[in-house]
Amino acid sequence: MKSYQKLTTTQPAGCRVEEEGAAPMPTDNGKLAPWWVGSGLLVAAVLLSTITVWVLRQVSGGWLGPMLPPKCLLVPESHRFDCYPERHVVVTQELCESRGCCFIQSPPKAEGKQGVPWCFYPPDFPSYTLESLNQTALGMVGLLVRRQKAYYPRDIERLRLDVEFETDTRLHIKITDAANPRYEVPLDVPRVMKRAENPIYSLNFSWDPFGVLLQRKATGTVLLNTTVAPLIFADQFLQISTSLPSRFLYGLGEHRGSLLHSMDWNTLTLWARDVSPTESFNLYGAHPFYLLMEEGGDAHGVFLLNSNAMEVALQPAPGLTWRSIGGVLDFYIFLGPNPNMVIQQYQQVIGFPAMPPLWALGFHLCRWGYGSSNETWQTVRAMRNYQIPQDAQWNDIDYMDGYRDFTLDSKKFASLPLLVEDLHKHGQRYVMILDPGISSTSPHGSYWPFDEGLRRGLFLNTTQGQPLIGQVWPGFTAFADFSNPDTHQWWLENLQHFYAHVRFDGLWIDMNEPSNFMDGSEDGCPPGELDSPPYTPAVLGDSLSAKTVCASAKQKASVHYNLHNLYGLMEAKATASALIRIRGKRPFIISRSTFPSQGQYSGHWLGDNRSQWKDMYYSIPGLLSFSLFGIPLVGADICGFSGSTSEELCTRWMQLGAFYPFARNHNTQNEKAQDPTAFSPAARTAMKDVLLTRYSLLPFLYTLFHRAHLQGDTVARPLFFEFPWDVATWELDRQFLWGRSLLVTPVLEPGVDSVTGYVPRGTWYDFYTGSSVNSSGEMLKMTAPLEHLNLHIREGSILPTQKPGTTTEVTRGNPLHLIVALSSHATAWGDLFWDDGESLDTFEQGNYSYVVFNVTQNIFTSTVLHASTEATKVTIGTLSIFGVQKPPSKVLLNGQEKPFSYLDNQVLTVSDLGISLCQAFSLQWL
Repeated sequence: MKSYQKLTTTQPAGCRVEEEGAAPMPTDNGKLAPWWVGSGLLVAAVLLSTITVWVLRQVSGGWLGPMLPPKCLLVPESHRFDCYPERHVVVTQELCESRGCCFIQSPPKAEGKQGVPWCFYPPDFPSYTLESLNQTALGMVGLLVRRQKAYYPRDIERLRLDVEFETDTRLHIKITDAANPRYEVPLDVPRVMKRAENPIYSLNFSWDPFGVLLQRKATGTVLLNTTVAPLIFADQFLQISTSLPSRFLYGLGEHRGSLLHSMDWNTLTLWARDVSPTESFNLYGAHPFYLLMEEGGDAHGVFLLNSNAMEVALQPAPGLTWRSIGGVLDFYIFLGPNPNMVIQQYQQVIGFPAMPPLWALGFHLCRWGYGSSNETWQTVRAMRNYQIPQDAQWNDIDYMDGYRDFTLDSKKFASLPLLVEDLHKHGQRYVMILDPGISSTSPHGSYWPFDEGLRRGLFLNTTQGQPLIGQVWPGFTAFADFSNPDTHQWWLENLQHFYAHVRFDGLWIDMNEPSNFMDGSEDGCPPGELDSPPYTPAVLGDSLSAKTVCASAKQKASVHYNLHNLYGLMEAKATASALIRIRGKRPFIISRSTFPSQGQYSGHWLGDNRSQWKDMYYSIPGLLSFSLFGIPLVGADICGFSGSTSEELCTRWMQLGAFYPFARNHNTQNEKAQDPTAFSPAARTAMKDVLLTRYSLLPFLYTLFHRAHLQGDTVARPLFFEFPWDVATWELDRQFLWGRSLLVTPVLEPGVDSVTGYVPRGTWYDFYTGSSVNSSGEMLKMTAPLEHLNLHIREGSILPTQKPGTTTEVTRGNPLHLIVALSSHATAWGDLFWDDGESLDTFEQGNYSYVVFNVTQNIFTSTVLHASTEATKVTIGTLSIFGVQKPPSKVLLNGQEKPFSYLDNQVLTVSDLGISLCQAFSLQWL
């Protein structure tokens, strides 16, 4: 049996197979197995310590315990891959060695923290052997054989390896049972027709033990080396480990924490769960994708297309272990080489996000506990009275009759249809909540959604073939099976019936993990290996059925064991389809549970947060993570959902929340109101002002969403995406960018009137004044009184803005104000996407305008690359140019002199332009 860690840099254990045209294996930089650099010294040190321990044992009469095999002592602590990951088991030497592993007891970590595993794989632990490897039109196909059984039941002896060189920057590796079909995620992925011609990666294999060795050609950096621990592939336990080229790893959602994951023995569990966001818990969605920054600023990403319960274990080596309890190992690797390109390549596989309607980017207001439609209406009127921007009013479950879907409380919410009509007259929208749990206790014939769902057989069933009954807000409930296409039709019909009474504009789908107030069902869960598998990942509650339905529940497409993490995605897909059928416009949906590809159908909010300062901070890594996951329409409950906010916290949170891509203030019942009208005049004014700032930036934000829809650009963006060569940006998650151009530095602490933020190298301009800040790449202290949010524009950018109104409908009719931020070379670039804001497929059908703005040699040009009639309805009113080094003597608009103003802070402004957006023009200053 070959050793795992003693791979040399010139030849992997066994044979080597290189992708055609691949770079040769490195012979001098030692990057193949980076933790074995200096292995001679390491081995010498270990041998010396082994001899010392042996001598001490002889002197002490063996009081140090049984002698450890030298092969175990050869493995450094940081590289010990866990052989006994079961939780709530005290791992003894006997248990460990029964698995054929090494046992070295380490000092325990603090309570609740993991540490160095006591039981870990020795270098010669049995694994698979690559028996054969043959070329195919797209790559390779191989056979893996295990000759010695692993320690989980029903391990699979023969595996099929499929490798496809899909593009020059994308590699697809799939490992599955060679003899029998297994469950695979029903996700549409691209099928390539030819092999990549010039891949920027080289792929090699270790034959015995089997391992994947993937390198970046340009640098030789090893991105994957799966020979560091054995591959295990049993029916309900799949495990593969790899080394990592750095500790800078992001993604792997949904969790609460910093944007950059800790590699200090950190296990991240992916199993959709209804729980208020808490550090270390598995939360609402599952996203088995990570992005990793490499030394020098390159980046790559890895996506495991697997929807079963899983965990990802990170360790300081740095190393990573995937553990899933079903499906197949279906990996996509994206080579970037920069982080923006990695995310674009990921979305080429999972699908680009939908283009939201423009009104979705306005301000949304909600609370649980308005109590009546009249009280809801009163809040809307108060917002109008103070002329505070608002595009959408929402209701939580209190609008329903007995919390039952598709019903209306005929007493407290009798005026809801009139409220919605009033919203529409004022250019505003209405959004309501829906849950997937359908009340099962109404008398037969009195509640059509359940009666008809039962008649058509559209609910999750028990192993006995009866509807699984759990408990949610209305009491006992059945759960819609959205894996059944017939359920989509039933869902549509229910929504059509309700729409006839209340003409809603968007839908908020909640509780779709699915959540259950019981564990499993009213009858619990049956015995068996679906509900009690041989290995249970570290899920909250220690059971797959904790606060959800039984894993053994039957669905049309498979068992819930396989489909659980897809529940929210499938509901979002059904809901988007229904909204398109009903309204004939772009759907607006916000979902709590999510899975890769969901950006095509919905946005996401970060769940039931609390009115605390730390929750406000955690919202930033939350929204940035979902940018990585291809769900750009994301935000947190502004001012916090549970608990009672303070005026200072809510003011600061409204400032931050105004720059969430999805901006909604939401509050729970039995707490004081936290909409902007509920506060003092000073706080109310600060909130209004920052919302007006957001609305002024809607043309810029809308264009960012177009680029996300078209090619997978991020909207809210970590700083390291734009400055990957600047290592100081890699850990920043208290600031973020909109696109590449706008830096947001919020206040996240109480009682301060300044904030310290990182300003990357270059010239930045104050958004409000145009004054410049020249940075060498440093932390800078900025004044931040309670009424102020720091915003800076990056040099070389042109931002399309607009005179703000109180709704997106009013705003979009106002004149545009173009803000130019000149670079040190006096150049700048920007663009604007413009359409009617709500029709389906405007870009795909050519019903849009696209304008590019450019500055060079003191000439601003506007070039119309595509035009539609919508562009004739808006004019460009003002042009402000930041960073004009000296006062111009004159300004020429299309060759004609034009009045202008010039300020001491080097801001040139030309007003009253009155030029149609669809008209090309130039403006020169001399």
